[in-house]
Amino acid sequence: MACHREAVTTSASTSPASSSALDLDWARSWFPALDGRHDGAFFENAGGSYPCRPTIEALTQYYLDTKVQPYAPYGPSRDGGAAMDASRLRWAAALGVETDDVSFGPSTSANTYALAQAMAAVLGPGDNVVVTNQDHEANTGAIRREAERAGATVLEWRIDPDTGLLALDDLADLLSVAGRTRVVTMPHCSNIVGMENPVAEAAAMAHQAGARIVVDGVSFAPHGLPDVAALGVDAYLFSLYKVYSVHQGVFVTRNGLLDELPNQGHGFNATVAARRLTPAGPDHAQEAAAGAVLDYVEASHRHHTGTEAADLRHAMADATRRWQAHEAALLAPLLDWLAARSDVRVLGPIAPGSEADGRHRCPTVAFVPATHEPDAVARQLGERGVWCGAGTFYAPRVIEGMGEDVERGVVRLSFVHYTSEAEVDRALTALEAVLS
Repeated sequence: MACHREAVTTSASTSPASSSALDLDWARSWFPALDGRHDGAFFENAGGSYPCRPTIEALTQYYLDTKVQPYAPYGPSRDGGAAMDASRLRWAAALGVETDDVSFGPSTSANTYALAQAMAAVLGPGDNVVVTNQDHEANTGAIRREAERAGATVLEWRIDPDTGLLALDDLADLLSVAGRTRVVTMPHCSNIVGMENPVAEAAAMAHQAGARIVVDGVSFAPHGLPDVAALGVDAYLFSLYKVYSVHQGVFVTRNGLLDELPNQGHGFNATVAARRLTPAGPDHAQEAAAGAVLDYVEASHRHHTGTEAADLRHAMADATRRWQAHEAALLAPLLDWLAARSDVRVLGPIAPGSEADGRHRCPTVAFVPATHEPDAVARQLGERGVWCGAGTFYAPRVIEGMGEDVERGVVRLSFVHYTSEAEVDRALTALEAVLS
């Protein structure tokens, strides 16, 4: 099949001073993995992004200078504890929440497991828990199991089998089911479908029904960290290693939710907000280095605007606009090329924003080839220097819900704001060779 595509026009080609332009060369210079050491285009960012330079430096510095038990009254210990506290303070500012709302844990899956264990203690017969079939299994499975163990009824908010999207009307129907809805859980974005979900609207509906809402932000956060308070959610979880940082999970709990749940940590931490849902002690070095990525965010604001941001929330909002504009420009030709083929099916919207009132269509693109095995496609793309994967990506319910074969899985290409036009062009050339 002949491949005809026009040159990609990205936000990187415009002046960095414009409202949403990203200076791509500048952004890429903050990621050592992009300095030419690899001869490949990285398209598995949904599985974990490259860390930025401040993250690497902060982690190294902690191990060199303060790798002792923190919070003791001597220099290295005091400094290590202060760095841990600073990370939490800075992440709270970036997410628009209070410092006591933020905690860290080993991963989002582990954090969700701890939350599910705590919620099981306050759920029982007559309670409803709403889950979706759009979720990542590692983050929805624990809540499903614990709700059932507690005797609660699990209701599934199902995706449209054609688009993969969640409809608010379907949530309204579930909230009207007999019984008391206690919890609604949903992803901010699916790691297969890629479209941002209407979280703020769902949160308002859940609260009107007297329910708490828990949002998995793992697949959305790399493309723009939200103002969590503005979303109105009660819990928001995401993985730092997918947001250019360390291998930890951030866990936000708000609106008094933490006070309703039993302590899951050490007994002496029962009154410490940051430790109540963390069963074990923290990884001191990773927690201390977790906030370093925000140095990159602040530097981005200075570079692109020539001014200091009023605060971290403003710097994050500015970065989000630039990241998403750049992603949308690079995503369009990839989706267009796939949509023009009769031998693949893209799982999720193929026109960024057009089916979801302007919400961001994250550049996580999963497709099913009609005549090629997904594993073989991913392997052959890798041989051509396009690094991606195939499988279910812990999301078998999404694939099944869209009528596809879970055993075969999908091919997935995912990128972020540091991806270049040349890398997307390389992916298109490789796809043409492999699928033709």
